[in-house]
Amino acid sequence: MTAGQDAREAQWLKWRSVADLYHAFFTGLILSVVTRRGTADAAEFVFRVFRRQQQERFLPGLKKLGLDHLPPAVAAAQYHYLSNWIGGVHVEYMYESDAKAWIRYPPPRWIWRGTAICGVPGEVSRAMLRGWHANNGAALGDLRLGFVCTKQSVDGQDGLEGYYCQYDHPLELDQRLVFARHLEAPPFDAAKAPALPVDSWPRPRLEKAYRNYAMEYVKTAAPVMVQVFGPEDAGYLLHLTGKLIGMQYFDEIARAFQVGRGGAREFVDFLRVLFDSQDDAIEIGESAGSFEVQQKTWKLMEGVADDSPACTRVLEGLLEGLAAGCGRHIPVHLKPPKGGKPPFVWSIG
Repeated sequence: MTAGQDAREAQWLKWRSVADLYHAFFTGLILSVVTRRGTADAAEFVFRVFRRQQQERFLPGLKKLGLDHLPPAVAAAQYHYLSNWIGGVHVEYMYESDAKAWIRYPPPRWIWRGTAICGVPGEVSRAMLRGWHANNGAALGDLRLGFVCTKQSVDGQDGLEGYYCQYDHPLELDQRLVFARHLEAPPFDAAKAPALPVDSWPRPRLEKAYRNYAMEYVKTAAPVMVQVFGPEDAGYLLHLTGKLIGMQYFDEIARAFQVGRGGAREFVDFLRVLFDSQDDAIEIGESAGSFEVQQKTWKLMEGVADDSPACTRVLEGLLEGLAAGCGRHIPVHLKPPKGGKPPFVWSIG
């Protein structure tokens, strides 16, 4: 392997580690709502997150993936297969007819990573399906298209699965997601599954898309949290979740960044790699053993129309938690930013 290839592999590992951090934050945020506000609020939050993502990304994604010419049931199922595959999510696709196509998310479930699946009520998983899968027909302008769920992994079944079905009549709102637990998906045949064109999806693009996939969930979830629960309650949950996830994941992320534990200096070295790996520009100054990190951009929330100052609590929580993972008593302070927008000025140590 050449030096150039080594450098690319190292960069991709950093991107994947950033993806792991934001993936964990998103899962943790849902669990924070479940445990601190209850199942009903968590289901409402998850519904709003997935409906917003569906409205913003489904139709553009169909076109980007070259699926917009397919029959509605097939297009919807192939979209879920390919878009999730890009993000590292295990998905299976089984074509039955132009009017019926299956998708299956086998274990382990990406969104409920590790032991998190034990804390997710069935109502929260159903809210995800209501938010996205049940609305694909409406987005495509074909109200005959619905989703039939046959299994849910959080209910103890061996995966989440179901099929898109194009009926011969328009569906009422409550008919667009139904359950048929007596049915089972056909076997998956990878040879018959769709594939991305290699020429337009080379590995560097796939690696960056893998990172962005996880980050996009947080980009959607933070403003939704504020809109649903208000800035005070949302800010508390965003900060707490970030701190818990940062503490838990520092060691794992630091290994990929090739940065060790220590004090303020080691933590600033960690931040230098973190911000670079999420495409944020920073400047670092040092005075008498303390550091000032000026974060000039926050690409995560760039272009979000309803971004709120409370969304910065995501960053505050993550950095405080990561600092605690790096070493004891590393103070992290964010100077109040104007309107919650960058530049952000962090005092470390």
